[in-house]
Amino acid sequence: MKFFSYILVYRRFLLVVFTLLILLPLPLVLRTKEAECAYILFVVAMFWLTEALPLSVTALLPGLMFPMFGIMTSKKVASAYFKDFHLLLIGVICLATSIEKWNLHKRIALKMVTMVGVNPAWLTLGFMGSTAFLSMWLSNTSTTAMVMPIMEAVAQQIISAEAEVEATQMTYISGSTNYGLETDENVNGHETSERKEKTKPVPGYSNDAGKISSKIELEKNSGTGNKYRTKKDHMMCKLMCLCIAYSSTIGGLTTITGTSTNLIFAEHFNMRYPDCHCVNFGSWFLMSFPAAIIILLLSWIWLQWLFLGFNFKEMAQCGKTATAKQKACAEVIKQEYQKLGPIRYQEIVTLVLFIVMALLWFSRDPGFVSGWSVLFSEYPGFATDSTVALLIGLLFFLIPAKRLTKTIPTGETVAFDYSPLITWKEFQSFMPWDIAILVGGGFALADGCEESGLSKWIGNKLSPLGSLPVWLIILISSLLVTSLTEVASNPATITLLLPILSPLAEAIQVNPLFILLPSTLCTSFAFLLPVANPPNAIVFSYGHLKVIDMVKAGLGVNIVGVAVVMLGMFTWIAPMFDLHTYPSWAPAVSNETMP
Repeated sequence: MKFFSYILVYRRFLLVVFTLLILLPLPLVLRTKEAECAYILFVVAMFWLTEALPLSVTALLPGLMFPMFGIMTSKKVASAYFKDFHLLLIGVICLATSIEKWNLHKRIALKMVTMVGVNPAWLTLGFMGSTAFLSMWLSNTSTTAMVMPIMEAVAQQIISAEAEVEATQMTYISGSTNYGLETDENVNGHETSERKEKTKPVPGYSNDAGKISSKIELEKNSGTGNKYRTKKDHMMCKLMCLCIAYSSTIGGLTTITGTSTNLIFAEHFNMRYPDCHCVNFGSWFLMSFPAAIIILLLSWIWLQWLFLGFNFKEMAQCGKTATAKQKACAEVIKQEYQKLGPIRYQEIVTLVLFIVMALLWFSRDPGFVSGWSVLFSEYPGFATDSTVALLIGLLFFLIPAKRLTKTIPTGETVAFDYSPLITWKEFQSFMPWDIAILVGGGFALADGCEESGLSKWIGNKLSPLGSLPVWLIILISSLLVTSLTEVASNPATITLLLPILSPLAEAIQVNPLFILLPSTLCTSFAFLLPVANPPNAIVFSYGHLKVIDMVKAGLGVNIVGVAVVMLGMFTWIAPMFDLHTYPSWAPAVSNETMP
């Protein structure tokens, strides 16, 4: 038994050693560049799947192993670790830092929830809508961590209000004195509003890379197991938790900066197919926004039916006289919003810069009309979305937020400097450097596969799949990534599969976007397990859910997501990118229309 305990303690070390040794015959026996690159690919894939080493540490292995095997020079590998993606990431993190620093995200969330009213079904949809909107621009993780305490306070207030109504009715019947229940922030003796998320915010991208190891430490409510009066109360808490987690993930699909998997795809695609200028912020939004809206609505219906039942009569009562628990719920949201006070100068400036950034992204090259990029027609393709992100990002370090004052010996207070909207120290605390390295490692791995000829070899071996219908190939690849991403990091999954799926599309003469787009979107569908992504872990830590709850709910959302993506690929997305024709910007094969 002692021997097995040692194995358990040093399992990660043993996994690293045995993986390297067991796979070693591959390059030693075959002695080809393709085999050597495959050895490195398998080692990196195994470490990413098992997290035997931290994800970002594993991402550095191509920089070590490619030069040792003579696949790429160290200088060339190093250049793959910093791309246009990283400049875009820096600009987006500047925006996210300012939004969270000045609490603009909380104001937006509370305002959107108040707009839908206090009917439970519509309230749930309001939470989903506001969470999805925020996660379009912020980290899915930080969005979930911000919205969950608000949701928890609302849920506990609803339970408390129902108890008070029942106590009042009992008093009326029995004639006994009713002391009522306090409906302040102390619910059943637990200060739900003081639940703290000790989460290192990683806006925009740490949402997928860290899994459970994303340094999320949530203080548990010791009374979780005893705070449900009825089964319906418990079901309501489960429903609202899952709505927050799933909508944060769905919202990230909508923009190319919404989650790291989207950005990894965009950078890989633009590097592999530089002559295709069809994937940008505007085209991605037009493609994914309808899909995200449909998935969000269908997920809301599915979760509502699964946990509370879908009562159309109750939903139709929106706007009529509110019940006691609805009034209590509205009061909580109103109090939370009032705590923010009137909108401040810093929030207004951040909101304006946020809108300007989005407009510049949309209008750079919208496709259906000429964008502002024509102003630089002498240098086509030079200005990208990262140019916009850096321009707006730098303004956050320049625009004054408040004056800094000091008291001089005469006793007079004078201004001596100003503080910008964000400081470099604040930016550093938000910047997900681990994701930057992880993505760089993926780019290096893709370059190595090209240099060694492994990508071409894989494409040739997969060419028999061309006899299958295109829809079946897309379905298989979508289900593959959806399954893999439940147990592996989302960025690691997409980074691993893009160099394989691209040559597959080329080998069977299918527009690469036909396979890469649905695979990228489906990589975010990690809904089944608490460990599948950080938003799931955050809501699970509140104690309302069991694993089986998440599996049942997530399975339905996964099916909905894959079905909607498949539908979109053959309806509105196909004509947008002319998917039924093998494009001229892909590697040279005979241009022909797919059947």
